Amino acid sequence: MFYDLQGEAYMSPIVGILYSAVKENSQRLQFITDGMSQEEVDYKGPNNKFNSTAQLIKHIMYVDLNWVYRIKGQPLPVSLKEQYGPMIDENNRLSMVKGKSLNTLMDKYEGVLRMLKDTCTQLTDADLDKVVTFGHENEKQATIRWGLWHMADHNRYHQAHINQLRKWYKEKN
Repeated sequence: MFYDLQGEAYMSPIVGILYSAVKENSQRLQFITDGMSQEEVDYKGPNNKFNSTAQLIKHIMYVDLNWVYRIKGQPLPVSLKEQYGPMIDENNRLSMVKGKSLNTLMDKYEGVLRMLKDTCTQLTDADLDKVVTFGHENEKQATIRWGLWHMADHNRYHQAHINQLRKWYKEKN
């Protein structure tokens, strides 16, 4: 198999490459979760001490959705906050997700990726220098370029957690 980050033909070159990194990691997420049963999607590791795959996918999705709206320069609409959120619960933990099918979660995530794709088609490479604010406790600043890279990196980071959950799940069964 041959790998490369090719920009999308209808995007500015650097925007397209960064978008491709996000897209490739979302495809990898689909690959590593393929075939999971509902029990495995909801599995929280030994002694129920960890976030489930469902929680991690929902978290990735919500972080990416927030970045889409930061890149657009718009606040996240309340209707989407209610539909996709919250980021964390009252105990500062990832929100509980149980009983949502992998297909439902991935379909919703695909919707967020379509929003990102539509947003990226409107960006120029010069737009990547724009600074946006992010963070829910202490506000930080970053360029849109960093935000797109972070979306890909954050997804891949949590894929390692999902891989560990899959390993534990197989060992217990």
